[in-house]
Amino acid sequence: MPELPEVETVANGVDARVRGQRILSVWTSGKPQTFKTPESEIIAALTNARIDRVHRVGKTIVADLTAHNKQPTQFLIHLGMTGRLLVSQSEVPLPPHTHLVLSLADGRELRFVDPRRFGRLSLAQQPYLGPGAEPTTISPDDFAKLFRGRKLAIKPALLNQSILHGVGNIYADESLFRAGIRPRRAAGRLTRAELDRLHAALQQVLAHAIKLGGSSVSDYVDADGIRGFFQLEHKVYSRAGQLCLDCNTPLKKLTLGGRTTIYCPICQR
Repeated sequence: MPELPEVETVANGVDARVRGQRILSVWTSGKPQTFKTPESEIIAALTNARIDRVHRVGKTIVADLTAHNKQPTQFLIHLGMTGRLLVSQSEVPLPPHTHLVLSLADGRELRFVDPRRFGRLSLAQQPYLGPGAEPTTISPDDFAKLFRGRKLAIKPALLNQSILHGVGNIYADESLFRAGIRPRRAAGRLTRAELDRLHAALQQVLAHAIKLGGSSVSDYVDADGIRGFFQLEHKVYSRAGQLCLDCNTPLKKLTLGGRTTIYCPICQR
């Protein structure tokens, strides 16, 4: 599933290409799993609306719109496991599994493609703030407060979207490695110094991954259909049994909260 850097990359790419465009018409596929808000409501809200901004909140892409009745509204796109949000010329054939097409005033189209249909499209009734804290801007003090007294292991705590939204398996593993913290350590037992290291590592990893366009380990591509490059810099994710790039020790694998977790038994304590 695309995580924060991938969703940020897609949102920024789409924003750069469609900001200010008016939506002339809306086509939907009729596949009910895709739509959290009824299709008829989405079509009514988006038709003739102006796209004012496209940005990320957690793992959700948010399009700020000014509707035809001058009322602001928000359109939420969650990519799920295999979702893609692509800006295309209208003459380009629709990819299979296209579930939404926004026809823009300049002749291009914004398309949502999702083979497995785990993605979700909806309208926000109020400004969408996401389920948890924003990891790219949270202060060290507020970050430390999130985990105070929690018995949950730090890896599942990082993945809990109601605590800290946007972080997934890739960036939790990579940040814990860089901070030198074992993933099964109780979040509430980490020292302030350890939490400060984790805060710094997480922000550095996310910023660098965004710069490199995210990690393409499965179906992820950006708004132009281009793969990311951060997977070339993974130190632990998906490298179980391979040698640690820092100490040459074989990396170990365990399951925490139902998620595969890779760590170095020497570098992480």
